[in-house]
Amino acid sequence: MDDTAALKKTPLHALHLSLGARMVPFAGYDMPVQYPAGVMKEHLQTRTAAGLFDVSHMGQLIIKAKSGKYEDVALALESLVPVDILGLAEGRQRYGFFTDENGGILDDLMIAHLDDHLFVVVNAACKEQDIAHLQKHLSDTCEITVLDRALIALQGPRAVEALAELWADVAAMRFMDVRHCRLHDVSCLVSRSGYSGEDGFEISIPTDKAVDVTNRLLEHPDVEPIGLGARDSLRLEAGLCLYGNDIDTTTSPVEAAIEWGMQKARRTGGARAGGFPGADRILGELDKGVARKRVGLKPEGKAPVRSHAKLYADAEGKTEIGEVTSGGFGPSVEGPVAMGYVPVSHAAAGTQVYAEVRGKYLPVTVSALPFITPTYKR
Repeated sequence: MDDTAALKKTPLHALHLSLGARMVPFAGYDMPVQYPAGVMKEHLQTRTAAGLFDVSHMGQLIIKAKSGKYEDVALALESLVPVDILGLAEGRQRYGFFTDENGGILDDLMIAHLDDHLFVVVNAACKEQDIAHLQKHLSDTCEITVLDRALIALQGPRAVEALAELWADVAAMRFMDVRHCRLHDVSCLVSRSGYSGEDGFEISIPTDKAVDVTNRLLEHPDVEPIGLGARDSLRLEAGLCLYGNDIDTTTSPVEAAIEWGMQKARRTGGARAGGFPGADRILGELDKGVARKRVGLKPEGKAPVRSHAKLYADAEGKTEIGEVTSGGFGPSVEGPVAMGYVPVSHAAAGTQVYAEVRGKYLPVTVSALPFITPTYKR
């Protein structure tokens, strides 16, 4: 039996095959992990020119208050996330995360304020449970609409020039701006953000026009298709979390070092402090600190240290202190990079710890994140 038959396909699936992609199962979808150029070249293409990613497997939602008022939908979503949604300006988006009653992270997401409603993008692996979570808690006061649209990401220093050929006004957008526009005479929604550490854009496209718009962008000499392999190495160098690896229900936002996603209004003493699941724990950790923290890790030598490798305080492997959550080779930094959790006593940059790799204990230095300098347009 063909196992791929049960996998979902994005609107760009046939295009990936025509471009020579190697496909793999990912979050229930048949997705391109790399193209003929290979992961290393795709990674460097994104850092030096522009890369195009199919992220249509992610969930795209509209949340609108039944009252029709933005204030009502903002406050409704604030009951599920420790993020200032009410203060989010129209045409802007913000990173956020669903928390559970224990202060763990159910998923991370992007939240945009468009007119009287919210446009939300959630992770592919979590989207069914996220939709159920929203319907369970918000359906009395809000309408939750799951969109059937394609989503692509155009990332890299030449991304703005490539997109400007279809829509000149894109150059005026700032990091985290969201705008409706017409690309190739197709009504699209564009945000200036990304998951690579580079300047770039996410483009939501009607399903039946996805191939047309994508092909127009791929015609640009600076744009190449990029698979999941390079997407992972790019986000790792940028110090960005992957849900299910670096963050999950066993990690709090403070432990995960993403408390920057919690604005003053939702913190102790703020205008709308608390009121989200797990608030007592999370606000307590902001005040008193945590026992462990997510940190960057730079292994010595050229051997990558992969996720689930155990971390030790000593070269003999006697005192286990943590675990690697993401790891691999960083093409831009020309060496292995990783992230993981260590006790705060070992979390300062420059601290040496040891990772167990095939029975040996390799020296690893705790490093500040990100490993590269982001190029977002502020």
